[in-house]
Amino acid sequence: MCGIAGIVDLRGEAVTPSAIEKITVLIAHRGPDGAGFWFSDDKRIALGHRRLAIIDPGARGDQPMHSGDGRFVIVYNGEVYNFLELRAELQAAGVPFRTESDTEVILAAWQAWGPDMLLRFNGMWALAIADKVSGDVFLARDRFGIKPLLYSISDGRLVFASEMRAIVRSGLVPTDIDADAARRIMVDAFGIEGSERTLHREIKRLQGGHHLWIRGGRTSVTRWWRTLDHLPQLPSTEAERVERFGQIFRDAVALRMRSDVPIGTCLSGGFDSSAIICTMSEAEKKGMGPRGNHAWRHAFVASFPGSPNDERPQAEEAAAWAGVEPTILQIGDDDALRDFDRVLEDMDEVYIGLPTAVWLIYRELRRQKVLVSLDGHGADELMGGYLQAGGTAAFWMRNVVSGIMERWRFLANAVDFARAALLKRRGHFFLRGGLSSLPRGFAVVGDEDRLPTEWGSFNRRLYRMLHGTVLPTILRNFDRLSMAHGIEVRMPFLDWRLVTYAVALPEEAKYADGYSKLIARRAMAGCMPESIRTAKRKIGFNSPMPEWLNGPLSSWTASLLAKKVEAFTELVDEPAFEKAVLKLNRDRSWDWESAGRIWPYLHMKWVLARLPG
Repeated sequence: MCGIAGIVDLRGEAVTPSAIEKITVLIAHRGPDGAGFWFSDDKRIALGHRRLAIIDPGARGDQPMHSGDGRFVIVYNGEVYNFLELRAELQAAGVPFRTESDTEVILAAWQAWGPDMLLRFNGMWALAIADKVSGDVFLARDRFGIKPLLYSISDGRLVFASEMRAIVRSGLVPTDIDADAARRIMVDAFGIEGSERTLHREIKRLQGGHHLWIRGGRTSVTRWWRTLDHLPQLPSTEAERVERFGQIFRDAVALRMRSDVPIGTCLSGGFDSSAIICTMSEAEKKGMGPRGNHAWRHAFVASFPGSPNDERPQAEEAAAWAGVEPTILQIGDDDALRDFDRVLEDMDEVYIGLPTAVWLIYRELRRQKVLVSLDGHGADELMGGYLQAGGTAAFWMRNVVSGIMERWRFLANAVDFARAALLKRRGHFFLRGGLSSLPRGFAVVGDEDRLPTEWGSFNRRLYRMLHGTVLPTILRNFDRLSMAHGIEVRMPFLDWRLVTYAVALPEEAKYADGYSKLIARRAMAGCMPESIRTAKRKIGFNSPMPEWLNGPLSSWTASLLAKKVEAFTELVDEPAFEKAVLKLNRDRSWDWESAGRIWPYLHMKWVLARLPG
C-alpha cells in the first residue's frame, strides 16, 4: 500500500525532477517507509512512489520496480492477495523471481498476459506501468475503485496521483472549480465519486474497473470490468447457497491475512466487523495458509460515551468471542475541534459529516504499529444494510424510486428534481438559482449496464449503490482517512468472487423478515455471538454530528459563516443558508437529517476558502 504519482509529457519535452518530486512529496503520508523516482531516458516520463512496506518490507520491494529484463517499470498502490498463486503459475512457465513481493508478480503478469492480467488479480490496486522501449504508459484501477487514481491532461502533459490535493497543490495543472460538480456534491454528496468528474474542471477520476493507456501519444480510457459479465451459476438449494457464501467469505478473510507486518481490525460491534474478527480467529484455529500473519489479535474500538451511536458493549462481546483484548478509544466532545483542520484536509473531498472518529481510530493503529486493518466495508451495499429500525416504509420507498430510475433512465432527471424539491421544502436546499440550478448528467459506473429483467427494485438499487454512488464514496473516505496515517485497509466483503456471488443472489437471500444481509447472517451461524448475528439495529461508524453541532462545533459554524468566500457565494444563496444554520445553532436543534444535508455546504465553503490562489 503506497502513494503513486507520475508525469507524462505528451509533447516529448523533458519533465523536471522538481516537478515529480513535489507532487510525490505531497503524498508522503501514504508511504512513510521510503520514496523513489524514475525517469525515462528522454526524460518525458517520470514516476514517483511513496512506500508503505507491507509485503517483503525490505529494500528488495522498493519502487519504482523494474521487470527482470529491464523493459518495464511500475509504481503501484495496493495489494494483490493471490500473488502467491500467480507467482507459482508464472514460475511453472519458467519466470524467475528476485523478491518476495507482489509488485514483482504484477510485472511478470504484465509481460505474460498484458492487460488481461487484471482479470486474474484478486485485490485492490492503482498502478502505472511504463514501457521503456515503446514509451507507452498503462494506468489501471481495481474492479470497484478501492484504491484511488486521479489524473489531469492539460498543457500537453498527463499528471496523475493517488490524491486530488496532490495534483491541485503541485502547480502543474489549472485548479478551476467545476461549478456543476460543486453544486452536485452539496446536494448529493454520494452522486459524484462514481463518475469521472471531480471538484476541479481539469482533474478527472479514473473510475473503478477502468484502465487508461497512452500509446503513440494518444490517450484512451476503457472499462475493463463489468460485474454482470462475471455472475456465477448459483447452487440449487438454499443450504448450498449459504454454505458457498461462507466458503468464499472465509477464504476472502484468509487471503487478506497475508502480511509481513502485524494486522488487526477496526471493530464497531455491528455484524460486518464482528463477522470479520470472528472469522480471523477461526482462520488461525484451522491453520493459516502461506504468509498468513499470526500477529492479528488487535481490535480497535471507537467508543462515544453517552451517545446513541456507541456500540462498545457489542464490540467487546465480539472481541471476547474471538479471544482478543480490544483497544478502546473514547471519543468525546473535546475531540470535535481537536485536529479539526487536519481531519478535513486529510479527507481531500466534501462529505456529509466530520470524520474525526475514523481519523482517530486509524491514528491509534499507527501509534501501536498495526499497519493493516481488515474492515467490513462493502457488506451494506452488497446485501442491503441500510434498513434502520422503524424505517421499513422509507427503505422500500427508496428501493421503488431506484427501481424506477434503473428501468426507465429518462425519468432519472424528474426523480432528481423531485428529491431536490423535497429538500427545499424541508429547508435543506440552498443553491443559488433554486431548483433550476441543480446540475444534471453525472454518469456513474454501471449506469449503462442492462440489468437482468427479473431483478426487482431492491437488487437494482443495490447495484447502483455498489458501483456508482454510496460505496465509491465510502471507499474514498476510508482510503484517505486511513492512508493519512499510513494504514492499509483490506475489505474481505469486496473480494470479487464474493461480490459477483452476492450480486447474482435473489433479493430474498439478502433481505427478509426485517433482516438485511440474510445469507451472510446464516453463513455465520455458530461462528460469532448470536446477539450480534441476529441484531436488526444498524448504526453507521460516524462522529456524533448532532451532539457536536449543538455543542462544540456551533462556534466553528458561526465563524465560518462570517467568512467571505467568493467562490461559495457564486454557488449558494448565502442569506438563506446562514439563516438556517444560525437558527439550528440558536435552538440547538441539529439532528442527523439536518446535519447530513447541511454539513456538505459547510464543508464546501471550508474547502473553497483554502484553495490556492
